[in-house]
Amino acid sequence: MPRTIAIGDIHGCSKALATVLAAIQPTREDTIITLGDVIDRGPESRETVDQLLALAKATNLVPLLGNHEEMLLAAGRGGLGQELDFWIHCGGEATLASYGGSLDEIPPDHIQFFARCHAYYETQSHFFVHASYLPEIPLDRQPPYQLRWASLYESQPGAHISGKKAVVGHTALRDGEILDLGHLAMIDTYCHGGGNLTALEVVTGQIWQADKTGKLRTRS
Repeated sequence: MPRTIAIGDIHGCSKALATVLAAIQPTREDTIITLGDVIDRGPESRETVDQLLALAKATNLVPLLGNHEEMLLAAGRGGLGQELDFWIHCGGEATLASYGGSLDEIPPDHIQFFARCHAYYETQSHFFVHASYLPEIPLDRQPPYQLRWASLYESQPGAHISGKKAVVGHTALRDGEILDLGHLAMIDTYCHGGGNLTALEVVTGQIWQADKTGKLRTRS
């Protein structure tokens, strides 16, 4: 049976991604949604994107645009100006290092991957965004800030008017555990900072996790 699997913020942790994908064993019938922030902070952004480009040939991959991909694209458009400085300050230095130290070293197919990322994705029962949402606003009218930058540390949105369950990343859960509020599942479990990378099959609730060294977590 086809599965719908969301993967939280990877942040350049390619070993964790490889381990999680090996455990999942995606098929061509599955849909895998990466919730954004596949790059920055961790050391292996280039390798992570290479894995995702290969994955897109083997399954239905739906990459969402995170604020870190948005910063990279803005830096590329802005040359050596303020956008580049802001991105580097927010973790872009690790990404540049993985590409040889320069924006010019990022391969065109990687730039195209970032540029094709989706603002959101939805199924009959769930919707997926990088950061957050306004409960009373349809998904196609959500403000970009809300979708990619809004933090859920202090407050979480209520149920969306669509009646669908939200699956989000962006707000790092530093204990390495997902937070499921019923109408909202938060699955950025802080892989680059010592937690786990989380993949969630949204219908069955099956979870796969690995740390940044590539160690698979065995769940009881």
